[in-house]
Amino acid sequence: MTTPSPTPAAPIGRIPVLDVGPSAENGRWPTKAVVGEAVPVRATVFREGHEAVAATAVLVAPDGTDHSWAPMVDVSPGNDRYQAHLVPDAEGRWGFRVEGWSDPYGTWRHDAVLKVHADVDTELMLTEGGLLLQRALAELELSEAQAQVLRDAVTALDDRSRPALARLAAGTSPEVQQVLAEVPLREYVSASATYPLVVHRERALYGSWYELFPRSEGAYRDEQTGQWVSGTLRTAAERLPGIAAMGFDVVYLTPVHPIGTTNRKGRNNTLTAEPGDPGSPYGIGSAEGGHEAIHPDLGTFDDFDHFVARARELGMEVALDIALQASPDHPWAKEHPEWFTTRADGSIAYAENPPKKYQDIYPLNFDNDPEGIYAAVRDVLQVWIDHGVTLFRVDNPHTKPLTFWERILADVAASHPEVIFLAEAFTRPAMMRTLGMLGFHQSYTYFTWRHSKEELTEYFTEVSGDLAAVMRPAFWPTTHDILTPYMQQGGPAAFAIRAVLAATASPTWGIYSGYELVENVARPGAEEQIDNEKYEFKPRDWEEAARTHGITELLTRLNQIRRAHPALQRLRNLTVHPTTDDATFCFSKRVPAEHSPTGQADTVIVVVNLDPYTTRESLVHLDMAALGLDDQDEFTAHDELTGETYAWGPVPFVRLDPYGRCAHIITVRHR
Repeated sequence: MTTPSPTPAAPIGRIPVLDVGPSAENGRWPTKAVVGEAVPVRATVFREGHEAVAATAVLVAPDGTDHSWAPMVDVSPGNDRYQAHLVPDAEGRWGFRVEGWSDPYGTWRHDAVLKVHADVDTELMLTEGGLLLQRALAELELSEAQAQVLRDAVTALDDRSRPALARLAAGTSPEVQQVLAEVPLREYVSASATYPLVVHRERALYGSWYELFPRSEGAYRDEQTGQWVSGTLRTAAERLPGIAAMGFDVVYLTPVHPIGTTNRKGRNNTLTAEPGDPGSPYGIGSAEGGHEAIHPDLGTFDDFDHFVARARELGMEVALDIALQASPDHPWAKEHPEWFTTRADGSIAYAENPPKKYQDIYPLNFDNDPEGIYAAVRDVLQVWIDHGVTLFRVDNPHTKPLTFWERILADVAASHPEVIFLAEAFTRPAMMRTLGMLGFHQSYTYFTWRHSKEELTEYFTEVSGDLAAVMRPAFWPTTHDILTPYMQQGGPAAFAIRAVLAATASPTWGIYSGYELVENVARPGAEEQIDNEKYEFKPRDWEEAARTHGITELLTRLNQIRRAHPALQRLRNLTVHPTTDDATFCFSKRVPAEHSPTGQADTVIVVVNLDPYTTRESLVHLDMAALGLDDQDEFTAHDELTGETYAWGPVPFVRLDPYGRCAHIITVRHR
């Protein structure tokens, strides 16, 4: 079991370094990044008196050596708040620290400019400047070109035949400042503690998920008996080329295990199952086995291996739902009744989330035999990892002890660091954040219920800010459990609007199968679909999906745009821009050239009409600095959805029709 590691005590230092971030509980758990991601490191750095101070962010490699460093910039003048970006280039457990230091050259330059221009102690200041640069030449490891810049400055500073201001200009030239920025002369270096940083593979941050119930793919009604015949893993594999063609790179399967018959749910969550009703795949376990088994109707492990292999051929990974619960028929319920909660009447308690009741499910009681349950669950995960599953969507992790998750996530990470866990935790913010700190790579979010401009502004700013260091959001417009009133009532326009928002605002997004067909009819009184696929087979006409609504085409284009733009593959780079219309929402994402895998800056502006019923017009007040532009710059705005180009400046006008063009996805092209 892992032990949390509080940041070790560190003395205040000659140059105080405080409030270092990002950190999870002051370094108790590591913060997160992926390979190649620019991690914003911040700290408060100051000193007594008026001498100049500076700060350096240092990236510490998994072997404990200093890997790289970056000069920090004062991002809040007057508040002593410094920031830099560090970029890890491999997976592993890294670290970072901040070093504050006194800047003798910065102090001299500031004082010399004031005094020489005022003709106060002029010769003394110029002499001190020359001595300082000579010291830099003696102490610093400089290239020959850098050294020559400083030697020339020393010569000029010492040349009393030249005007004082010319000598000063030589000692404070941009070239000298550049050399001493690259190789600074540092005094009284004071280091913070080293904070942990875990670096995962790219898929932990960036991916497009497609969810399906494998039993529905290829299911049909037998003409002789009138009973449904289940699809199989083999028939589900036939759907994979269509999913890959839309640009999805993760195919997520709901549970594939045997389903119990005791208290099996019927269609639309009724308490009585009719003959042929397949039951909920979350009612796991029967005489055919439990979490380590495959439902006989779906096939065998050979069929599962075929599904995984076919997905990989098409450039996709396979995610599997892990629901730690059992039907009354699960082998665990018979062999280990102590793993569940026994009520006063001797019955085992079924799951409840009032007003919802799940009579077909027994929740595990992790307090009764924590070691036995841990061993069983760890074995289950290993079975599926051995069969090629590289991602797990964990059902309701917030209803299990956090001690369990901390232990098992660390255990899997130690032997299979490539495996990614997505927390399906629609719950309180503190629990969602803590699950992320303990090791979940990604999390479902409240995006599903955030619809207004105000709600989206607040939420997008939150998840892309400090929270991004520990909790990576996955944006899903709908799930097999959730169909919000906005989606029920807004028609195809609502499905298009929410797809654009999800695909562009978060590096990880996903849809539930049937999104292409705008399945938006709710079960009366519920925020979920009628004829819910959890309780019945639901084969779909994918040729019709491609012909109608345009959603298939939109999903395909969105994933193409995501792959083409590094800015959309990152989380911490989002800026919301004001608009004059209450239903027009705008945000941008930018990756500067030095942090881009292409070596070129990438800036994307997204403007969306949030009203699925009405054409909206608005002015957009762009934060030009966030776009890498000057205040009055004009630029060519290329719309990635339509191929059109516009001439935009700081305040462009937009008109968006939800039934034709609900959004602009703009690539910024400098003129």
